Amino acid sequence: MRSSMVVSLIVAVLAASSISLSSLGAAEPVAVSTKEPIEAADPAPANPRTTRRVVTGHDSEGKAVFVSDEQVPPVTLSSLPGLEFKQLWGADGPSQYPDAGTAARYDTYFPPVGGFRFGIFTVPPDGPADGEAPDGAAFLAELEQKLPGLAQYLEAEEPGMHTTPTTDFEVVLSGHVILELDNGAIVRLGPGDTVVQNGTRHRWRNDGKVPAVVAAFLVGAHHKKF
Repeated sequence: MRSSMVVSLIVAVLAASSISLSSLGAAEPVAVSTKEPIEAADPAPANPRTTRRVVTGHDSEGKAVFVSDEQVPPVTLSSLPGLEFKQLWGADGPSQYPDAGTAARYDTYFPPVGGFRFGIFTVPPDGPADGEAPDGAAFLAELEQKLPGLAQYLEAEEPGMHTTPTTDFEVVLSGHVILELDNGAIVRLGPGDTVVQNGTRHRWRNDGKVPAVVAAFLVGAHHKKF
């Protein structure tokens, strides 16, 4: 298998936590922050491996406060150097406010219906056609451990192709990336370009010389395929 195709095999987009599903019913008491509000800090020194994430919430009186200001490191795969996923925020259902702005756990990389994921992924430049491919079993095991649920949407017969039950909103932050759909239809995207993917079958690759960085917001949706 070409290393460039293996790289494109797992690029989809990205996430972080979950929030209560109860917002559609009767209002329930919700947690609010009892901590002293933090001051908005000056940005930490730039680190290309991390992304600054500022989170807001509410204090015990319902006033808006800064809850956290920290650097989020990427999820990486040892078998595919350069491929990175920064999982920034998420929920498995509609949010209910006011809340404390705290992140909760989630179980899967892609959100269920009504949920969302927000993150950034990096696609490294395609490797040489004769590049060494990673060990398949080890790759899949690491993928499932670090990005649960992602592998199940990948097509074994068409490396890189995948379809997910999500609506994906994406914007290229830097570099250039190729988005391919059915029948070989492609578009080359650059900084500032955006994509709305409506549950479509696709794959990503990078034919440039520098990494492509893409921000993505995924919303869980119904899909007849699943």
